[in-house]
Amino acid sequence: MLVTDLSNSAQDYLKLIWTATEWSATPITVSSIAGRLGVRPPTVSDGIKKLAAQNLVTHAPYGSIELTAEGRKHAVAMVRRHRLLETFLVQSLGYGWDEVHEEAEILEHAVSDKLIERIDQCLGHPTRDPHGDPIPSPGGQQHQPTGTQLSVAEAGSTVTVTRISDADPELLRYFTELGLTPDTQLSIQEHRRFADLTTIRLRGQEQNIDLGASASEAIWVVAV
Repeated sequence: MLVTDLSNSAQDYLKLIWTATEWSATPITVSSIAGRLGVRPPTVSDGIKKLAAQNLVTHAPYGSIELTAEGRKHAVAMVRRHRLLETFLVQSLGYGWDEVHEEAEILEHAVSDKLIERIDQCLGHPTRDPHGDPIPSPGGQQHQPTGTQLSVAEAGSTVTVTRISDADPELLRYFTELGLTPDTQLSIQEHRRFADLTTIRLRGQEQNIDLGASASEAIWVVAV
């Protein structure tokens, strides 16, 4: 079975199950999928049952959902499509990194495998998308970068941004204004736990920046 043989909703479910646990150890459930997709839990439950019948997922009643080896293969193929399309839209068509997620969500179901490989060649085989997420190879392998959320990284350390969540376009626009993108180097001045603030200073700048919890939790960093 090719990934393009699956329905759009099946492709969405598989990709979401995989990406939800890519940077988090929290298992994904029917209710969490429903919340992310904005649909009712019974709708998701029916979709998961169909995927289980195709041997693409395993799901214990009221428990977490896990991909089978076959399901993972299809999920990673969709992730590759999505992230290559995001990269193409930014690098070749001039989209902002805050604009590409929704466009890629639509295009990933329509493009052929041949076009995806042509895009990959045209871009020079990129290894990560504009947000820092790794792009799987045609065979499904990927280099998973190490990273810690800025909100829990050690105060006083100097770090490099390795990945920024693309879940909130408005937050991405805010980061653009601040000059915060993957590969940005910064120092962590302090964490103010009771105020839910993290104070940082970008390399080459003299002014500190205070980030709220939602912003600091959306940024992954590695020590320099």
